[in-house]
Amino acid sequence: MQQPTTPSGTRGPAIRGPAIFLAQFLGSQAPFDNLPNLAHWAASLGYSGIQLPTLGTQCLDLQRAAESQTYCDELKGLCAEAGVEISELSTHLQGQLVAVHPAFDGLFDEFAPVELRGQPKARSAWAIEQLHLAAKASQRLGLSAHATFSGALLWPYMYPWPQRPSGLVEEGFAELARRWRPILDAFGEAGVDLCFEIHPGEDLHDGASFERFLDAVDQHPRAKILYDPSHMLLQQMDYLGFIDRYHERIGMFHVKDAEFRPDARSGVYGGYQGWLERPGRFRSPGDGQIDFKQIFSKLTQYGYDGWAVLEWECCLKDAGQGAAEGAHFIRQQLIDRATRAFDDFAGVEGSTSSNRRLLGLD
Repeated sequence: MQQPTTPSGTRGPAIRGPAIFLAQFLGSQAPFDNLPNLAHWAASLGYSGIQLPTLGTQCLDLQRAAESQTYCDELKGLCAEAGVEISELSTHLQGQLVAVHPAFDGLFDEFAPVELRGQPKARSAWAIEQLHLAAKASQRLGLSAHATFSGALLWPYMYPWPQRPSGLVEEGFAELARRWRPILDAFGEAGVDLCFEIHPGEDLHDGASFERFLDAVDQHPRAKILYDPSHMLLQQMDYLGFIDRYHERIGMFHVKDAEFRPDARSGVYGGYQGWLERPGRFRSPGDGQIDFKQIFSKLTQYGYDGWAVLEWECCLKDAGQGAAEGAHFIRQQLIDRATRAFDDFAGVEGSTSSNRRLLGLD
């Protein structure tokens, strides 16, 4: 992607932003009640992009967006008028319903239309159709990436006790691949990357599980990662090394902070405690332990040119304060890529003959 150019002639930030995921801010009162109000609110805080949830019609009508270019052009126009653009669409909740273990049927039924609750097969078919609509809608909106969850068939068996029978994990990922492969193909036809948020509660919850999935879908080129370091810190993963290992598959980025402070009572599993008491907690960006300077440096180093999207989740700080601080925080992390080496002033002319002479070869 061509990078923007600043007035001085140097390249602008490789990473786009700041953007904000609107899911946590939806409400019945203005300015959180509809897309025009939300767009103006986000712009007033300094955001240049908004990531839209697609469950319900508060932000957009997904089916209409999949079918009508005129409608999509109108959406883009009203966002541009407010001073923002749509960064990506999200089907996190619909993606969750693509694959649900029966133990979670009752809880996840709330994500489905009322008429489909209590009907797991019909609910999954609806969710799959939602993803196909999202591929077409993203294409019509001119977007290059889409956010979702993988769902989970194996999460109840995450800890290997009681002992898992041979072949259980393999069969779980084979079934997950059977459900997602046609969806990935649809996103491929639309020219859009499908980015799975690596997240506890999903079968794709770390690098190893993502690799299993890639193997099961034959390394599908559209299977990408939504990188959110907060979920990795709470699992005590190397979230910086993750970028080194998987940067070619990182297609989206959520800026969300976290802290992990284990004690004598509980650790990674949290002891069934609420978010305020857990050793691992989500925090507003800058309030936790995540080294965002290193994250933005590594993503810039590897050429990531997508959006940096604030996902606000914090058990201490008010949402309004978190949103107001988030745009400035992200903007502080953005890096203008260097256009020349810092030691160019000391450069010397070189040639094959002079280089061989310096090496003592001639």
